[in-house]
Amino acid sequence: MKEYIINVPQLQSLSKRLSSFAVTVMCWVMWIYLLYPIITVMNWLRGDYDVINEMRWFGGYKSLLELLQIYGGTLIVLGIVWIAWILLRKLRCQHILPAAEKRVTDDEIAIFYHVETEQIHRFREQKNVTVFFDADGKIVDLK
Repeated sequence: MKEYIINVPQLQSLSKRLSSFAVTVMCWVMWIYLLYPIITVMNWLRGDYDVINEMRWFGGYKSLLELLQIYGGTLIVLGIVWIAWILLRKLRCQHILPAAEKRVTDDEIAIFYHVETEQIHRFREQKNVTVFFDADGKIVDLK
């Protein structure tokens, strides 16, 4: 199968690049925030005295268990919302458009774009093809 996704980030506008970067940073911060209780428990089990004193100050292992219950509940709620979102999207996108089921032949493509069928076959084998259009959107030349 050929790869049809065009990965050209330099063609994105500056605002799209900045927003993508901001979303990436926000997701990493959320991920680190969710891992912080696990890191704290590991340090506590290792015998890190700073963490032990902090645990005593905030109520010991009972407050830790309460926080872990909240943490687990939050993850369960996020999982349920995520699964519900997937199922909702699946139910919404079940219908296939009638035009998507129609098969288009090379001859029909050649007639539509006013080119020869041999050109379509020849350029399909190449990796890079440059298409030149006129003002009306018709193909003028292929290189």
